[in-house]
Amino acid sequence: MKLEEEIKQSKFESPYQKAIINIIYTANWLRDQQMEVFRAFDVLPQHYNALRIIKGKHPDPCSPGEIKEVMLDKGNDVTRLVDKLVKKGLVKRNLCESNRRKIDIILTEKGLTFLKELNDPMKKQLSAMKRTMSEKEACVLSDILDKMRD
Repeated sequence: MKLEEEIKQSKFESPYQKAIINIIYTANWLRDQQMEVFRAFDVLPQHYNALRIIKGKHPDPCSPGEIKEVMLDKGNDVTRLVDKLVKKGLVKRNLCESNRRKIDIILTEKGLTFLKELNDPMKKQLSAMKRTMSEKEACVLSDILDKMRD
């Protein structure tokens, strides 16, 4: 459905304003779609993002600073996110043996299993996107979004 129909607005100051509104609207729509999956697993998108970052380093440990550096939402309190993941048994937090001021975070077996369980529902979301746009269109969209941030 066209943006104009979704938000019941047909006039925009410029194509640039419409594009920005469309990006914000679509980002929120995608977030809402993913929240349905995350709710079923009792996690937030930020938890999933942190778990995927930690998994990317697995079996090596990851520090809170490394997580913060590549988080999609930079405004998160990584300490609190990690606390919740530790409480759920998905990650372990230990003092680094070579640098006692550094914290090492590693995925537990439960965390690995949890990510595997989340994999199918997340792939279904990608499948839905594949039905609405070609791979070439997805690349063009990604390139345009990259260009916007230059």
